[in-house]
Parts: sequence; structure tokens; C-alpha cells
Amino acid sequence: MSDEFAELYRTDSRHFPVQCLRMVQKHARPFNTDGYLATAGPGRKIIHLKAKQIFSSQGDTADCLFYLRMGRAKLTIVSKGGKEATVTLLAPGDFFGEECMAGPNEFRTTSATAITVCVVLKIASKELTRVLHQENAFSDLLVQFLALRSTRTQADLVDQLFNNSERRLARTLLLMADYGNASGPETLIPPVTQETLADMIGTTRSRVSFFMNRFRKLGYISYKGRIRIHKSLLTMVLQDRLPEQNASRPKILDSRSGQARSAKRAKLRPARMGMR
Repeated sequence: MSDEFAELYRTDSRHFPVQCLRMVQKHARPFNTDGYLATAGPGRKIIHLKAKQIFSSQGDTADCLFYLRMGRAKLTIVSKGGKEATVTLLAPGDFFGEECMAGPNEFRTTSATAITVCVVLKIASKELTRVLHQENAFSDLLVQFLALRSTRTQADLVDQLFNNSERRLARTLLLMADYGNASGPETLIPPVTQETLADMIGTTRSRVSFFMNRFRKLGYISYKGRIRIHKSLLTMVLQDRLPEQNASRPKILDSRSGQARSAKRAKLRPARMGMR
């Protein structure tokens, strides 16, 4: 064996074999996205918030990205005139605060507030830049999420432009219950006020109250403290069988009583005409 060949395969601490280095690189562990988002580490920390506590406020410097691990939250915006509106509701697995990806001098366009007890991972902008550049698995996950959110935003705009307020409310309730989620819906939605629902669909609280009562009478929802969404609401939306007139009374489930009243009115009509 030549001296050069022997030198290559020396195994002391000063001359680690080149082939061993290649094997170490080849068997390097893949990036664990779930583990990264579930733990604290350099440039990221886990924060616990109570209901109504604020993650970030509109106008703050956008210096981090948030990942909601547990709980429900909402994004709100305040106009120059002081009117507040709810932009969207957040569920576990959602990223928010992505304004920090646009540059170092960006500001928050919305305020993020906890609706229930929340656990969130806060990723600093510098760490976010590093993991996006070095870990393709994380980059793919975030890009996919942002693409889905863009699609959802477009669907919300179409819903606002072309559907009446009753259908917008039905769609919002179904989204809050995660119908269409691969893991299955959560029929009991988080606590939410009628004012918040009214802000989200662009109507008044009284109209939301009217529609909620109608949905309850038709068996689409039930509520006692918290709202429970039944699958029949999804069926009605998909089949486009919600009542057409927003101001009309709910349809009577027992059609026989309606037919009896119609027959009684038909009998009374000739008598009234004779009295005239």
C-alpha cells in the first residue's frame, strides 16, 4: 500500500476518512417540519396566551412569523374612521404575520387576538430567512399554505360579491367547523359573537340573529352556549336549497299544516266576496 493511500485511510482524529465523511452526509437525517414547529429553539419560542390577549397589533413592526399550534384566534383591522372589522378566523395549523417576509421595514396590516386559550410558535425574521433558504420541506409547507390562503381569500371575495348575506353566514359557519378538512369537521365551533359574524359577512347583528334563529328552526344548527353545526347545513348549501328571500319566514317542516291553512282561506274567500 502506498504512503498516499495509507494516509487517506488513517482514522485518527486529525485525518478522518473521506469515505466516512461521504457516508455521514449521505445518511444525514431529513428535516423534521413537525418537530420544528412543535418546539422552541434558536430564533423561535413558544408563547401561551389567554382568551382576548393580543399576539400583535396593527401598525406594529413585522419582525416575526406566527404559527398557531392550539386554540382559535382572529385577525381584525381598524379603518381610519375607527371602525373595526374581523378579517378572518384562525385555526390550529395556520401561519399568520407573513408581512415580515416582505422586508425588514414592513408593518402589521391587521391585529391578531386570541379567542380561546392559544399556544403559538413565534419565529423571528432572521431565523425564518435561514430555514426558508436551507430547508426545502419547510419552504414547501409555507408556500402551500400561502397559496391555499390566497385561494380562500379569492373565494371570500366571490362570496361577498355574488351571494346574499344568509349564504355568506352559512359558508362562514361551515368554514369555522372545518368542513372539508381531511381530519373531519369539528361540529362544535369556538365561541364567537354575533357582532363578529356580522363583521365577517358584511351585515348587521340583527340580520345575523334572524338567520341564526332560522337555521336553528330548520335543524341546521343548535346552540346552547356554543354553536353546533349539523351536516344538514352543508347539504343545503351544496344543493343550493337555502330559502331565497332573506326576509321571509322559515319554511314550515310539516307541510300538512300549511296546506290546511290554504284550504281554509280558500273557503273563506267566497264568503267575504258575498259580504261586499
